[in-house]
Amino acid sequence: MSKQALQKMLALLFGFALVAAACGGSDGETATGSEDDTTETTEASEDDGEVGGAASEDEVAEAVEEAGEAEVSEGPTAGSIEELEEQWAAERAAIVETLSSGDYGLGDDGILRGPGGFELDTSTCPADWNNDAAADGTITIGYTIAQSGALAVYGNIADGMGAYFDYLNANGGVGPDGLQIELVVKDDEYVATRTQELVDELLQTEDPFAVTTLGSPNTFSVYNKLNELCVPHPMVTTGHQAWGDPEGHPWTTGQQLSYSTEALIWKSWIEDNLEGPVVVGGLVMDNDFGLAYESSFEVFAEESDVISEFVAVRHDPAAATLTNEVTTLAASNPDVFISMTAGNPCVLAIQEADRSGITETAQALFTTSVCKTISGTMEPAGDASEGWYVVGGGIKDTTDPQYADDVYIAWVNEQVEAAGLDSSVSLTGDGFGFRGWSIVQAMLVAAELDGGVTRTNFMLALRSMDMTNPQLLDGIGWNTNGAEDAYFIEGSEISQFTVADQTWIQQGGIIDLSGLSPNCPWVPGEGC
Repeated sequence: MSKQALQKMLALLFGFALVAAACGGSDGETATGSEDDTTETTEASEDDGEVGGAASEDEVAEAVEEAGEAEVSEGPTAGSIEELEEQWAAERAAIVETLSSGDYGLGDDGILRGPGGFELDTSTCPADWNNDAAADGTITIGYTIAQSGALAVYGNIADGMGAYFDYLNANGGVGPDGLQIELVVKDDEYVATRTQELVDELLQTEDPFAVTTLGSPNTFSVYNKLNELCVPHPMVTTGHQAWGDPEGHPWTTGQQLSYSTEALIWKSWIEDNLEGPVVVGGLVMDNDFGLAYESSFEVFAEESDVISEFVAVRHDPAAATLTNEVTTLAASNPDVFISMTAGNPCVLAIQEADRSGITETAQALFTTSVCKTISGTMEPAGDASEGWYVVGGGIKDTTDPQYADDVYIAWVNEQVEAAGLDSSVSLTGDGFGFRGWSIVQAMLVAAELDGGVTRTNFMLALRSMDMTNPQLLDGIGWNTNGAEDAYFIEGSEISQFTVADQTWIQQGGIIDLSGLSPNCPWVPGEGC
């Protein structure tokens, strides 16, 4: 199959989804069909192809095979948090030197230039647009996130992130002027129309320096507006491949492993470990999040000589039960079951797979990277979570006992407790140690550039990061390169869960795809 043919196929898939949403999907989610057409079957072919946001199939297949043959690396360990602070400072200084010595920054012509050919034209910004960092020494960041509803568990991320900002504020703030960061959190209930309302409210009342969002449909609902208004939209809490678009949406960045890369790793693992014909059953959240997985995996499955059939059943994001959907999938007798879902449905999918008998008959069961959280998914699922696999995106769960002696993880948990929060909640640690830390590093780089923490300097930093992220497994890069490489994380581990120890056991080495993921200039109705 040619690349042009693949693009046409993806256009059809995504076009149908987006047209349905425009015609009135439930609660602003992307609706893709009635209850009569929730099951889809794909027959495999032997043609080659690629999907935006993921490395080529050959590159991923080679990396998965190499990782499968490698041993788990313990990686370097720091002796203290002070040593880590020194390391981060040195890495930030190297970034600042590169940006200061090159022809980078905001020119007199209003164009921000960065590495890798990155350009951002501020002349298109609104007439009243303000590039300054803060009012009265405070950098306000708005965050719309689900704190209630089926994905309420992710609200803990905001608690952790806010605690990290408070820690920073109490320890000198950002830059030589000690700028303080204020996080303003709004509960959008994982409803895209509600996200739009809350972002409008933030823009009108808070005039935030930046706005970030959680959820693929939610982020899609506001990223055009934020880019048009020239408001930074940093490190959104979603791995949709569309956030890798530094030309069409220069003000928006992702941070996690892209869902298309995750789907391709599933496919490569299946080919590397199972003999065909293999039937794959996918439980798909019926919105932009789930469809990113489904449409990508469907294309990859068509290229496989091991996967003979892909059966997808979609579910309502707010579903209180998944019994009917999983029972339908069980009837296809899948050899591999993949839960392409998020939030409370992660737990339900694991439990229903067990009740339906899929757990007993399938050769492998996968949950998504966003369901990797031990306290939020695996522990509540109980004994049914035994043996599940995950392509985890390299992020360490701060509650996983195997990291108890990790200097950074131990420090994160101490600080979370000191903030009056519960360190036994995985996503609180994620918000503090991974997401809060990450935004602050870009802020600290911006503070050292000519002009200090401005919106354009912040975006320049986000497009130029190259650091050792302390909450990622050794061997997982955390870097961007302007318009050439928009994805921070392009590698992953594959792990399997064990109930007895409540831990993820890494299977082999790191799947390293650094710099191999093509950007994704997302076009509504067409995809990448």
